[in-house]
Amino acid sequence: MTRQAAPSRISLEHIAGAPLRALARFGGSDFATRFGLKAPAERAVFLATRASARAISASVAFARSNGKGGREAHPEAKRLAPTPTGGLFDLTRTEEQTLMRDSMRRFADEVLRPNARKADDAASPPAEILEQGHALGLAGLVIPESLGGMAAERSAVTNAIIVEELARGDMGLAVAILSPLAVVQAIVEWGTGAQQARYLPPFLGDRFVGAALALLEPRPMFDPMLLRTGAVRTDGGWNLWGEKSLVPLAMQAELFVVAADVRGLGARLFAVERGTPGLSVEAEPAMGLRGAGLGRLRFHGARVDDDAMLGELAGDGTAQLASLVDRARIAWGATAVGTGQAVLDYVIPYCNERKAFGEPISNRQGVAFPIADIAIELEGMRLLVLRAASRVDREQPGAVVGRSAAIARLQCASKGVRIGSDGVQLLGGHGFIKEHPVERWYRDLRAIGVMEGALLA
Repeated sequence: MTRQAAPSRISLEHIAGAPLRALARFGGSDFATRFGLKAPAERAVFLATRASARAISASVAFARSNGKGGREAHPEAKRLAPTPTGGLFDLTRTEEQTLMRDSMRRFADEVLRPNARKADDAASPPAEILEQGHALGLAGLVIPESLGGMAAERSAVTNAIIVEELARGDMGLAVAILSPLAVVQAIVEWGTGAQQARYLPPFLGDRFVGAALALLEPRPMFDPMLLRTGAVRTDGGWNLWGEKSLVPLAMQAELFVVAADVRGLGARLFAVERGTPGLSVEAEPAMGLRGAGLGRLRFHGARVDDDAMLGELAGDGTAQLASLVDRARIAWGATAVGTGQAVLDYVIPYCNERKAFGEPISNRQGVAFPIADIAIELEGMRLLVLRAASRVDREQPGAVVGRSAAIARLQCASKGVRIGSDGVQLLGGHGFIKEHPVERWYRDLRAIGVMEGALLA
């Protein structure tokens, strides 16, 4: 299948570090023409050429640093600055955010929605969909320009908008496409310079590279801040023990970022490559999110190098993990909003067109009121998600962000299930069969109260 790339329109300062070859290929594609992005792409190629932007062609192999060790060879890690804000909570989208929303919505409608049933039946995302998702160029939007990407700043609000729109197409496929982005964000946010140089280039290459965050553990009353997966220090490295469940892209991923507890140090994140001795991976199909290709990781003394731990040994791992959990909860809230919006967009025309006793069923209060309730709850869910994301962007204290993220996740989990259930009920018998997508959306929405990690806002 011919790859068609469609990176979103972004501000000119973001384009300077874009891979020139990818931009040129995109500018001449039918995909760009259909999404209304041909002119911006041609402009981007011109600007990138004038600025002598570096073309990136990376193999999937993660390059090891030369010298004694990665931390010494590349001491300077590159971080993204937060998006400048005026200090006020403002829901007005920027021009770039509006264009991003529109392009992600078209991709969701034209690519994700038609392939969602196939992915759900197979309990795995189609390879061609992952490649088309990679061609959107989202990895470049979270990798700093100095490392070959396009990003000049970090925006949790923009990320939440992207997650919502893709989830509106299909939550499972959206999670599969965005899963590697969470790994990239973690490495940009907390990785050392050596780790960034080693792991990030393949995500800017020509083909999709599977990767996933692994946080959730298969035990009752799981608390992400009290991990049972552990890491033990050995000569020149670490041994990992434990299990992680419901990991997206488990069977396709070539890199995992695993949260584990180190005795005496607290929680830490470790980069674990596929094929690591002592790591076993198996499929774990679930009730929902089947299109994400969920799986389970088992660590039986899996040995990784000393520089596999993200960040410095002396860093505050608890704060690192808390930040990851908060941003993941915001992202999962955004998936609930997107999927809930899909339910609303589907039931309105269905109830207007379906007739009983000579009139549309939407004329009945028992039908109209639940639809109105869905719309009202969605507005509240979206507001909570964007408020929590804006507090991340404004770098408010961790306790403030954590409270906002927890409230958003709790509300989205509770109301999301209700929206899915009402959607099935409004379709009557049709809501129970696979001919209509509402039953799948209901199953996916139940995952919001279960999942931890995997996505980042």
